[in-house]
Amino acid sequence: MNSRKEQLKAFNRLLDIMDDLREKCPWDKKQTLESLRNLTIEETYELGDAILDNDLPEIKKELGDVLLHIVFYAKIGSEKEAFDIGDVATAISDKLIHRHPHIYGDVIVKNEEEVKRNWEQLKLNEGSTSVLEGVPKSLPAVVKAARIQEKVAGVGFDWEKPEQVWEKVQEELTELNEEIKAGNKENTEKEFGDVLFSMINYARFIGVNPENALEKTNKKFINRFQYLEKAAKKEGKELSDMSLTEMDVYWEESKAFFK
Repeated sequence: MNSRKEQLKAFNRLLDIMDDLREKCPWDKKQTLESLRNLTIEETYELGDAILDNDLPEIKKELGDVLLHIVFYAKIGSEKEAFDIGDVATAISDKLIHRHPHIYGDVIVKNEEEVKRNWEQLKLNEGSTSVLEGVPKSLPAVVKAARIQEKVAGVGFDWEKPEQVWEKVQEELTELNEEIKAGNKENTEKEFGDVLFSMINYARFIGVNPENALEKTNKKFINRFQYLEKAAKKEGKELSDMSLTEMDVYWEESKAFFK
């Protein structure tokens, strides 16, 4: 592993390269804070994929891409005389020290939950009017629901036991089923949303990240279905011409193959 001196040298090299690119490369010269936004989101998702795959070489690569974007934004900020990478690092360092009084002050905490509660209270003391202000509007719905629930739990608005949350899930499922039977599409959508929200909340209580869990299931399904496609092709068959019973044979094979 690199020493702290070597790490700082490598980071300084990246800053020098960013200066060169911004000055000499037609594409890099053209970029703005707005034009980089979608690319940054894409890079973040790619990092997320690598993390779920536990692919450490890919994580290193994707972290580099994300770091490049951070440096890029800071470079543009310096050109606007608004902020530079030093300001960015100083601001986050100051915030971390302020929000960790149990490390840098005399506050005593017993566990992780008290840390979270102190964090949210400090944010309110800093001028936030709601604990939910820090939840980005553009977050994917599953991630947003999880963050909302974590935020309100941080100030004590929470269930006491997992069993209570599971009862709420059952209650919401019953209400969903009633609306489905009644044929009310609008209410069915609302109740379906309530079921998802309560399931995401239950995931928190049993220590499961709902976004990661769903994405892992997505990947599992993709792997199994693509196995089915390849197996059928080897037999000279088209899925569209096969019965569900025939496809199920390959599906069961795929489950055993990836097990």
